[in-house]
Order: sequence, then C-alpha cells, then structure tokens
Amino acid sequence: MSKLIVISAPSGTGKTSLIKSLIKELDSINLKLGISFTTRIKRKNEIQGESYFFIKHRKFLEMLEKNEFLENAEVFGNLYGTSKSWVKIQISKGFQVLLELDWQGALQVKSTYPDCLTIFVLPPSYRELEERLSKRGQDSKKVINKRLSKAKKEVLEGIDFDFVIVNDVFEKAVEDLKTIVQDKNDLSQERRDLVKHTLQVLLKK
Repeated sequence: MSKLIVISAPSGTGKTSLIKSLIKELDSINLKLGISFTTRIKRKNEIQGESYFFIKHRKFLEMLEKNEFLENAEVFGNLYGTSKSWVKIQISKGFQVLLELDWQGALQVKSTYPDCLTIFVLPPSYRELEERLSKRGQDSKKVINKRLSKAKKEVLEGIDFDFVIVNDVFEKAVEDLKTIVQDKNDLSQERRDLVKHTLQVLLKK
C-alpha cells in the first residue's frame, strides 16, 4: 500500500468532495489529508491550518529559497506548496498521506517519490464541468472560461497518471477511489470502459 497518494483534477470536477468522502469512509486506515501552504486569499468557508496554511507572498518565497517544499506551483497567480517536513513527519507516524494537488505538483512529487500513487479525476464532459463551476458561485464568467480552457490542457497531462477515474456518479467515483487507495484489484471493466470513452470524448474537443 502506497504511503503517499496524490489526487489531481481540473477545477470543478468534484475532487475535494470526493476526497472528503474517501477520508470519512477510510478513517480506520489512518489516511491523512495534506495541507498546502498558499498565498491565495482565504475564502469565507476556509479555516487557517485546516483548509490551507495561508501565508504572505514574501514568506512563501523564503520557504521556497530554503527548499522546504516537496512541490510548488503557481495557479491563477497564486502560489501553492507542500512542506517536505510535514509529509515526512506524517509518514513516520504511520499515516498514509493524501495530497490534493494540480497536475504540475503531482509530477513534482512523483519525481521525488517514484513509489507514490497518482490519481487523476475526469469530469464526465466539459459541459457538465461548466455547469458545476457556475453552480459553485465562486467565480465570474471570465474566470470560469479560463478554468475550462485550462481543464482541456490538464486532461492531456492526466492520462499519464497511475490511475484515471470519472466523477460521473459521485457514489461510484468514491468507490473507485476506495478500490485504488486500498490497493485492491483494478477498477471493474465497466468503470475502465467509462474512463476510456470519456477520455476519447474529451480529447476530441
């Protein structure tokens, strides 16, 4: 069973909700969700030290200069990074660490921890992704269009992850994650076919 797991997905795919459900159902295996440092402004529903470690841009650059990050990336003008020491401490305590990162961060982690498990979550379609982004009510139409454009590029990177799943029906997607994280047999033929079909459709757009 991999000690370090990285899950990535385009914004609005439902990655965060999937991860929360996964942790709730698999609490018995000591699954620990990673907490990233970021220069992004804290949203109303977010808690310092739980959602992220919100820090000033200058502080982030100081940590970066000291090589304190396992991975770091700039996303929509904001800086994100995962502390090397935090991950090492959690693993030494026997936790299975789960990181929620963009594809750039996932590849950085993979280069340092080749044995880590990478999982990419696909939306069932770009139309569905646009609807999900709009329903969140967090972004303007301009930002949503920017996220959709970025999502199309991310899908091309996601196909190289260890596993790819589709968040079509939430409960089924959670089961797919559980199957992979618990190091059981591969996904069912039905779910593998869905991934293949979805990729074919998305990559044609």
